[in-house]
Formats: sequence, C-alpha cells, structure tokens
Amino acid sequence: MKQNVGTEEAIKRWDRFADTYSANHNEQGDIHKEVFLNPTLFTLMGTVKNKRVLDAGCGEGYLSRLLAKSEAIVTAVDSSPRMIEIAKERTPNDLLIDYKKGNCEGLNFLEDNSFDLIVSNMVFQDLENYEKAFQEMYRLLADGGYFIFSILHPCFVTPESGWEKTIDGKKLHWNVDKYFYEGAYEQRLGDKEKMLFFHRTLTSYVNTLIKTGFYLESIVEPKPSDEMLKIYPTFEEDFRCPDFIVFKLKRKS
Repeated sequence: MKQNVGTEEAIKRWDRFADTYSANHNEQGDIHKEVFLNPTLFTLMGTVKNKRVLDAGCGEGYLSRLLAKSEAIVTAVDSSPRMIEIAKERTPNDLLIDYKKGNCEGLNFLEDNSFDLIVSNMVFQDLENYEKAFQEMYRLLADGGYFIFSILHPCFVTPESGWEKTIDGKKLHWNVDKYFYEGAYEQRLGDKEKMLFFHRTLTSYVNTLIKTGFYLESIVEPKPSDEMLKIYPTFEEDFRCPDFIVFKLKRKS
C-alpha cells in the first residue's frame, strides 16, 4: 500500500497518461467498455433525450459524445486538463457538450439539483475521498434523479489479485487477496505507467451510498453477451469472475 498519496497525485498521473489512454479509445471507448460497460450503462440509463446529464469523469469524452448523439443535454467534467483538451478535440462542432475541468470530490461551480442523470464510468476507484464525491453527486441531482456509476469489482479486483497460471500459461483460477486492506495501491496500465487505485470493500461502498441518502435501485455485474462473444470469443473467460460492477441509485424525492 502506498502511503501519503491521494487524489492530487492520481490526477497528475492520469494527466501524464492521457494521450496513451486516449489512443486506445474509439467512439465506443476501449474494448472492455464496448463489451461490458456500454450495454449495461445504456440499459440502466434508458431514454436520455432532453435530459440534463453530467458525465462525471469523462476522460477523452466518448461517453459524452454518445449521450449527446442520443440528444441529451450534456455537461462533462474531468480532473485532467489534458483529458479535457483531447475530449474537445474529438468532439464535432455539432455536438453541444459543455466540457469543464473539475474533480468529482468538489464541483462547486455546478449548481445544486441541476441534473436529471449523472453517469460516472470507471472513475470512483481513482478517487481518494469517495465519500465527498458521493455527496457531490447527491447535491447535483434533481429530486428523483438517477446516479449510475461503474467501478472495478471490489470483491475480485483487489490488491495483488490476478490469474494463477500453469508453467505453460494456462489459467487455472483467479486469485483474490488483501480484500479488507483498504487504501491506495499502484496498478500498472500499459507497458510502464503505474496509476493509483483506491481499494475499498463492497460494504464501504454500499453503506456510504446509503448514508449519503441514495436509494439503491439496481446492481449489475456485467458479463459478455452472446453477440459480443461472437465478435470477441476470448471473453468467454469472463464468466469465471466479474471485472466490473455497476450501481443505479436514485435521489429520493
């Protein structure tokens, strides 16, 4: 576990990694977003036409663009200045997306109760103060609004988790370790970049959401569809354990 590191250090690392990260994204995101997350998110979101939507932690902006193409009124924030630059560069002029630099732990420049829907895709495991970020999401939602977010599955993607393999590389089973050791850890992305990952238990996530005031409406552990398996058959192994979990929450009226 890394000591004395927090969100500011995570932001610096993501800013340095922004170009490499974005190079692996097309208009459906990366392959894991295409196979697992996008189908789940859009099913949970339903119709977004004319809804005021916040993309909280937009990265290079692919999800914001998909939402805008679905006729949502989109505001998108990200803590990395370079990510925002890339998102703006990739957004056609006819897609009216309001991009803003901002850390989800404190979005004071956005007004209370100003969104019908907030979606946050693979962001909250990168935030040190997730409690404050949940409070911000609650503050920004209109009464009856929905907050949908995806993260790495905290029960299976833990510090030092990974495949147990034979000498010849056959995958035997997925190892999980240090589940209850909450805190900041490094995870390798790409060939050399080490990003910060803030691990916490499922209990911590759910109890914090309830304490914040959210009503938990749905939890989904995405798995590949038959259609996706025809395109990407290697994802058959993802029936052995989930990589992601997605929450749908409602701000009580």
